[in-house]
Amino acid sequence: MEQLGVMTPFPWDVFVSALLVVLVFVTVIWLLSLLVRNAGIIDIFWGLGFVLAAGWYLSATDGFDPRRILLVSLVTIWGFRLAGYILLRSWGKSEDPRYRAWREEGGQAWWWRSYFKVFMLQGIILWIVSLPLLAALAAKEPAYFTWTDGLGALLWGIGFLFETVGDWQMYRFKKDPANKGKVLDSGLWAYTRHPNYFGEALLWWGYGFIAMASGAYWVLISPALMTLLLLRVSGVTMLEKLLRTDKPEYEGYIRTTSAFIPWFRKRG
Repeated sequence: MEQLGVMTPFPWDVFVSALLVVLVFVTVIWLLSLLVRNAGIIDIFWGLGFVLAAGWYLSATDGFDPRRILLVSLVTIWGFRLAGYILLRSWGKSEDPRYRAWREEGGQAWWWRSYFKVFMLQGIILWIVSLPLLAALAAKEPAYFTWTDGLGALLWGIGFLFETVGDWQMYRFKKDPANKGKVLDSGLWAYTRHPNYFGEALLWWGYGFIAMASGAYWVLISPALMTLLLLRVSGVTMLEKLLRTDKPEYEGYIRTTSAFIPWFRKRG
């Protein structure tokens, strides 16, 4: 069996410099949000922020071996796919209800409070979660593919499939006016109430396992944090609070369908 690499001293200087790059990135988006009066545009740029971080890490470290090319390619494909979907979904629509509620609470001070509550906060989370990317890209060994690379790529592929197909099924469902106020409970949504969030968590575990090939086991804290955020902070918990209010059928959907990990439906 191939042995995993031994992590070289972690390039903390590159990680710290990436914080500055990310904060400049979210600051520009914040300024744009003031012009369009829509803080929700940060969601469009979330995935692209990781593409930027991966590009920065690649430029600040040495080599273009297959493992590094694979990782940057996976991040780029995911980031642009997510940005394109959110742009398509939100085009021509008003600000997302979550951000609109915060805007109403913030009143006239929202323009500057939004920088800290939305943009800087998400920038710092993005920076922390990007740790596996730097760990994998900075490692000089192994120069070959290992079993953890294969496992990571497999997890990424399954996660990407869940996220992409789930998003597309929801987009088509919402495009039909006859489905207004109804609950999508077919396709992937028959096995999990949030296939897109499950998919995103899974692909981040994929990045983590790819980083593990360098011996950097501690970076698994990053996908663990992303999973926690998707489950308890900005994903499942927050969205379901809104859905229970807006869609009367949702309570029945909760009783029959797994919240996160796909599983067979229960009897209502």
